[in-house]
Amino acid sequence: MTFKEQVQQGIPAILPNKITYDLSINHAPKRKDILSADEKKLALRNALRYFDKKHHEVLLPEFTEELEKYGRIYMYRFRPDYKMFARDINEYPGKSEQAKSIMLMIQNNLDYAVAQHPHELITYGGNGAVFQNWAQYLLTMQYLSEMTNKQTLTMYSGHPMGLFPSNKNAPRVVVTNGMVIPNYSKPDDWEKMNALGVSQYGQMTAGSYMYIGPQGIVHGTTITVLNGFRKIKKEPKGNLFVTSGLGGMSGAQPKAGNIAGCITVCSEVNPKITQLRLDQGWIDEKITDLDKLAARVKLAKEHKETVSIAYLGNIVDVWEKFDTENIFIDLGSDQTSLHNPWAGGYYPADISFEESNIMMAENPELFKEKVQKTLRRHASAINKHTAKGTYFFDYGNAFLLEASRAGADIMSENKIDFKYNSYVQDIMGPMCFDYGFGPFRWVCASGNPEDLAKTDKIACEVLEKIKKHSPKEIQQQMTDNIQWIKGAQENKLVVGSQARILYADAEGRMKIAKAFNKAIKKGEIGLVVLGRDHHDVSGTDSPYRETSNIYDGSKFTADMAIQNVIGDSFRGATWVSIHNGGGVGWGEVINGGFGMLLDGSKAASKRLESMLFWDVNNGISRRSWARNKEAMFAIKRAMKAEKNLQVTLPNLVDDALINSII
Repeated sequence: MTFKEQVQQGIPAILPNKITYDLSINHAPKRKDILSADEKKLALRNALRYFDKKHHEVLLPEFTEELEKYGRIYMYRFRPDYKMFARDINEYPGKSEQAKSIMLMIQNNLDYAVAQHPHELITYGGNGAVFQNWAQYLLTMQYLSEMTNKQTLTMYSGHPMGLFPSNKNAPRVVVTNGMVIPNYSKPDDWEKMNALGVSQYGQMTAGSYMYIGPQGIVHGTTITVLNGFRKIKKEPKGNLFVTSGLGGMSGAQPKAGNIAGCITVCSEVNPKITQLRLDQGWIDEKITDLDKLAARVKLAKEHKETVSIAYLGNIVDVWEKFDTENIFIDLGSDQTSLHNPWAGGYYPADISFEESNIMMAENPELFKEKVQKTLRRHASAINKHTAKGTYFFDYGNAFLLEASRAGADIMSENKIDFKYNSYVQDIMGPMCFDYGFGPFRWVCASGNPEDLAKTDKIACEVLEKIKKHSPKEIQQQMTDNIQWIKGAQENKLVVGSQARILYADAEGRMKIAKAFNKAIKKGEIGLVVLGRDHHDVSGTDSPYRETSNIYDGSKFTADMAIQNVIGDSFRGATWVSIHNGGGVGWGEVINGGFGMLLDGSKAASKRLESMLFWDVNNGISRRSWARNKEAMFAIKRAMKAEKNLQVTLPNLVDDALINSII
């Protein structure tokens, strides 16, 4: 069968042969055994409902074995035998170009070069799933191949509920992931619901089909590292950035360090992931011995090198070794998946990677105890370095939150706040998000590198033109992004689809998108998919990350993210998504996103203008109402540019007056 025929058949009527478990692939760790005997029966019933009754006798023992062996039913037998990657949009079967663009993005998320655990349909973060099982993938692709522009596909945590009558202006797909009742958002609730096959953790851009490989976080990390060094009034050259995690998104850190121009040491316990990043060129060197690491860093400091070094081992040992060796760390952070601390997101010290994976599944309570002990050591080592002058920031991965829950010395004197700010509080919030700058991205649907080069050129020209008339408050942001886009090709950032990211405000996003649409109409480039990270101005309500610099008491509310996705859906998005969970954990964040296909039409031009303006200014208005001065500046500027925009502005109260009362 051809690729198109396989997509169109959905779940095959004749059972495919059972597939051998591929040990060469990086697999998800075994999930803990959390279901009762009756719940295991329910999980099996739930899985078998995808298949004709005549196949149940064959599939039942197989799915039972998967549930016992891996803690989940992935339906490996149904994994397609074609190569998984973002094809040229014209290679997909279907009646709708918009639907084809979504198929392209789904396959990109599951590309072996992109996905962290591709056979378990997990893109990044240890549990960021595109689907729960392969039957869901097959059905979804089939529905998309049949869809017209008068239908909408509804996705319930990876499950395609079906095609519903709609209209051409409605989204083609509406995605929800993990949207459970609030009182059932504890980690074990996710484990149970995911094992039952009724909910999944879509992360931010995994379950919304908008992940573009580590490039997305490379850009954000580059800006963070550059501004981190600016904050401490140091040049990156010859100075040291220490962090950990080389998985899905965290793997971007050493590459970002190289672009920023510093020395980067990034620790990782998984040998396969470490080797993958070395092979991809995202790290320069791999070291497995602490003494050799210390010597290498001292040499790099002496010669003011720009170099990225991966240490295969636990990050706690690095912090402690650098303390005893008196190696000064200028910037410090952590990007392990601590939103997922008990299922592979963070590993305890003094235990091997293999032993940890066994303990995680077979003795989860002991594993949790050892993780929390390591977190206490980790925080203690960081505190020793910050006492010497190191600037440490939380990277929004729930490090400080989980360290505090472990009883680590991580709280400030008021016992309410953490000792260290998140990078959003200190850097990205006031310098980017409040001004409306966030991670705008696009994908060339042709898969042609020449199209990407042309779009880079178009975007650069648009930004340079805008910069000439931009106010002084955002000149640095404009300069950083122009520099980024000019160096994007030489830095070889593409992994998977021909995609690009840059931080842009509403004006930049709309003008770049309009320029793309005109180029498509003229036949200069192929179709383009627009999107963004959920980690953006408006997309995410997350009290310890995206909205950590909201100080009016509303940082635990999620109105902004919900309003964002609803507003995007009727302003022209091709697909929209809303998730519980993300980089900081299940139950800790609500985040939403979109995708939009540009096809060169007048309709696409109208949609992009309406939707992109809202998508950014929704968040600026919320940040302005919280009295963030940069956002107040930005929303006033937006109202001058768009007369139909009328936003409620806060009246500032004299602190002395408040203090005189209380």
